[in-house]
Amino acid sequence: MIYFAICVISSVVGSVNGIGGGIIIKPLMDSVGSLGLPTINFLSGCTVLCMSGVSLLRNGDDIKINKTVCVRLAVGAVIGGIAGKELFYFIYELLNRQKLIGVIQTILLMALNTGILIYFFLRKRIIRHKIIRQPVVYIIIGFGLGLLSSFLGIGGGPLNIIILSYLFSMNPKEASLNSLFIIFCSQTASIASIVITGTVPVFEWRTLVLMCAGGVAGAVTGRFISKKISKNVVETMFIWVVIFLLVLNIFNLAVNFDLI
Repeated sequence: MIYFAICVISSVVGSVNGIGGGIIIKPLMDSVGSLGLPTINFLSGCTVLCMSGVSLLRNGDDIKINKTVCVRLAVGAVIGGIAGKELFYFIYELLNRQKLIGVIQTILLMALNTGILIYFFLRKRIIRHKIIRQPVVYIIIGFGLGLLSSFLGIGGGPLNIIILSYLFSMNPKEASLNSLFIIFCSQTASIASIVITGTVPVFEWRTLVLMCAGGVAGAVTGRFISKKISKNVVETMFIWVVIFLLVLNIFNLAVNFDLI
């Protein structure tokens, strides 16, 4: 039941903030430490897919997906999602040291969370938002997002929010919904590539069912909460979530670093 609880809480927070839940599920499951890295990545990806899909279906008409931007970003994210998963298994087989790969992922997550915090603290003083209009650039950006999120097994995370806010001048709630759309597309491609290539890790189906059920329950609850709170609350909550993730990744790194 610990995995169900992790997925419910992570998906509630992820759905409200548009970060997909995976960036919370991944380090929490790493800290539990009872499953292999490929299994954690796969189960986390399946949960995020269910969560993001339900969140999109229950969105209603209060906020619209920016089709001009997000469809092109999603195309790149689909390609990047497949490439990221292939990159993960290539490095996994090349190094053949699960703890080392876990440390690499944790360091990348720490760098990502640190960069996000720096952006949020400086964005109103020295960072000017931009509006990108070149379609090819949309696809390239989407590819990078899909590649990184798939390799790390996080679905999408705060990086999507930063990109949508900075490069496309979206407010927190707009960025949240559009981020979920990109996450859904990239995770669909990533999981499909695992199934097609026959690299699905060994796991108990009961665990997958519980995690996906937790993701769906969290998504429903999260979307309800999102409609009741203001944009400022979403933004503040987002910052505290990133701080928590940074602390959690530092803990995971400290625990596993001497085991590589």
